[in-house]
Amino acid sequence: MEVPTEPKTTQIDEISHNLSFSTSNAGDSSWDKISFFRHRSRQIKRDTWLVSVFVLLQIVLFAVTMGVNDCSRNSHGHCAAKLLGRFSFQPLSENPMLGPSASTLEHMGGLSWNTLTENHEIWRILTSPWLHSGLFHLFINLGSLIFVGIYMEQQFGPLRIAVIYLLSGIMGSLFAVLFVRNISSISSGAAFFGLIGAMLSALAKNWNLYTGKISALVIIFTIFTVNFLIGFLPFIDNFANIGGFISGFLLGFVLLFKPQLRQMPPSHKGKLFEDDMNRSTRLKDQFDRPVLRIICLVVFCGMLAGVLLAVCWGVNLNRHCHWCRYVDCVPTKRWSCSDMTTSCEAMVSDAQLTLTCMANGKFRIFPYTNISQARTQDLCTLVCT
Repeated sequence: MEVPTEPKTTQIDEISHNLSFSTSNAGDSSWDKISFFRHRSRQIKRDTWLVSVFVLLQIVLFAVTMGVNDCSRNSHGHCAAKLLGRFSFQPLSENPMLGPSASTLEHMGGLSWNTLTENHEIWRILTSPWLHSGLFHLFINLGSLIFVGIYMEQQFGPLRIAVIYLLSGIMGSLFAVLFVRNISSISSGAAFFGLIGAMLSALAKNWNLYTGKISALVIIFTIFTVNFLIGFLPFIDNFANIGGFISGFLLGFVLLFKPQLRQMPPSHKGKLFEDDMNRSTRLKDQFDRPVLRIICLVVFCGMLAGVLLAVCWGVNLNRHCHWCRYVDCVPTKRWSCSDMTTSCEAMVSDAQLTLTCMANGKFRIFPYTNISQARTQDLCTLVCT
């Protein structure tokens, strides 16, 4: 009896399939490059605890700032969102960002010329990067931080991103001191702009390793533009954003020297894959040369030393550049970009406070009298503006 035999094509077909799979992928240059903004399913799975800590810390600090502001008591109920009680916002005429008063920002660690030069409160350089001018500023800043920070932390790890974020915030504050005025300002965008600069340097340094470079540049430019335009609003320092961006761009070349490559297929699938992996490794090593990192590190240290010396000597670049204030402020009917020291004549009568600006003669009547000297100065600035 003849026993039927199975056709021995299974093993041959499998070998043929593996060979065709290896050949097709070996000729595909996509194994040499990775997408700058990867699809979520292809991203390296890492915990983003660092960005989460930064976001949570800034939310808590904003809540504390609004609690200290206590608009319902210090402004006698003349607040926006009164239902929030102690955490209600200053009127939009005083702070269009839905946030605290100028005196509260200064009390919490904002930058101003008087506090830095007369009181020598240098610690404000460390506190200013963590403050926000209002709820709108908080949402936009943290939303951008989550988008950029999570990507950067997943690609390069938390340690290097933390160094870039913190140093950019400090450098941005120091840079802002060179242009700081009597108006209280904050530099919370400096640290975030440092991450944008680092992202741009990572793209530029490893240009040949990435695909979708034009779309990545468009995204980076859009995020930069939106956050920079916000810097023209009151209390937000655009010079800090510029300093943070330059700092992050330099530190990106120094620290982000090992980009995560797309996972290559296992080596058991054929020697052609091993050749692709070796070629990608050689391309990666080409961009890990230390010369560029050393140059950028020297430039960053030189810039840091120069800014520190200028701050210690009390250099105020506004005296030499009259148009520089427009980089940080756009004058409108609601606020002025002038750096005049406001002074008002106060008159109390019938439970009313009348403030008359000594500079232009404008006056305004407030239906309360029991306010602090800091709040009186806030209202005087509002009247004079």
